[in-house]
Amino acid sequence: MRNSPNRRNFFKKSIVLAGAFSSGSLFNELHAKDFEEKANIYKDLSPTEIASNEDYWSFIQQAYPASSSPLLNLNNGGVSPSPQLVLDAVDRYSKMSNLAPSYYMWRILDQGREPLREKLAQLGGCDPEEIAINRNATEALNTVIHGLDLNKGDEVIGSIQDYPNMMNAWKQRALREGIVYNQLSFDFPIEDEDFIVDMYRKAISPKTKIIHVTHVINWVGQIMPVKKICQMAHERGIEVIVDGAHSFGLLDFDIPDLGADYFGTSLHKYLSAPIGTGMMWVKKEHISKVWPLFCDQDPTRGDIRKFETLGTRSFPIEQGIGEAVNFHNAIGRKRKEERARYLKNYWAEKANEIPGVNIHTSLKAAFSCVIAGVSIDGMTPRVLESTLLKTYKIHTSPVSYENIDCVRVSPHVYTKPAELDRLVKALGELASK
Repeated sequence: MRNSPNRRNFFKKSIVLAGAFSSGSLFNELHAKDFEEKANIYKDLSPTEIASNEDYWSFIQQAYPASSSPLLNLNNGGVSPSPQLVLDAVDRYSKMSNLAPSYYMWRILDQGREPLREKLAQLGGCDPEEIAINRNATEALNTVIHGLDLNKGDEVIGSIQDYPNMMNAWKQRALREGIVYNQLSFDFPIEDEDFIVDMYRKAISPKTKIIHVTHVINWVGQIMPVKKICQMAHERGIEVIVDGAHSFGLLDFDIPDLGADYFGTSLHKYLSAPIGTGMMWVKKEHISKVWPLFCDQDPTRGDIRKFETLGTRSFPIEQGIGEAVNFHNAIGRKRKEERARYLKNYWAEKANEIPGVNIHTSLKAAFSCVIAGVSIDGMTPRVLESTLLKTYKIHTSPVSYENIDCVRVSPHVYTKPAELDRLVKALGELASK
């Protein structure tokens, strides 16, 4: 069978690899001009002012196939959908790879990792030599948790409101090696940063080596005072691991400014990168002492790439991250954070006025952004979640864990206020029964 002109052209483009950060990126082809025009129209608006500008955000919404779904997805805190250009990029790279996998993956697509590392580092405000690309926050943080040399009797401080995979990793080390894993318990929402810092401070003993803190609490969206915790810990010679699964790609911050020693995140949440993408950051002077989770030829080297010896992985998915970064950068970090917070407050403030409806998250900007917990008197979280899904086609996440009983609601920039009105109406109807 003869190759068609289109097929020959595809081969040609494949060889030169018009990657996500080249002039031939899909973002430049499909969105760059429109973003520039919108930016010029609203250049005089602050991020807070543009947060409620529906003309601007309707333009963003159109880029997401999920914006037209009959199912209202308000569980973006679990996994967020991607814009169409990210899906198209993964499809393009997947087709390329399957022409000759070992060639196109290892000799072509693999060459895109260093530009991607640089762009992720730029997004995180850090050195590219401190960034490793992997598959999710669990992998990133488990690499650090299992990679640190700790001795029997050494103590680690965390909380019972941390993410289960991280808690289980520490519990496994405690069970196998005899380290001591102490967990704090918080009654969220808390609107006092010093109170939270004091909780960690009071738990410290002469044997404490590590504090593990979650930047944005998965269950109810509480923003923790990470920078203050890190400063307090370092004054006592203690290192800090930060779980940034729900903060990176959402909040406007540079990773080094947190003051942490280690940071892990998933990119398939608010960055809207392909599902199964993640990133870890290790302060440069710590890299050599962290053992990689997957074996490396020199596990004690100070090269961040030792954490990327994963064997065969999905190169198309990895390279799709680049287009998600392009899209995110075009919106802007602060604009995205303020829109996300606006959407949370939009529905939560209305729901908070309904008798029998309870909000389990602070509505103050310093303590929450897009995630909030809600409950209705007389309904378990499981019943509320299932009713919202079956009756109203609204997808949320039920939480019945330790001292937290609510339904987690987490919209995204593609979510429309009118859709959140659906949620408020549903809560009102259910609360009145």
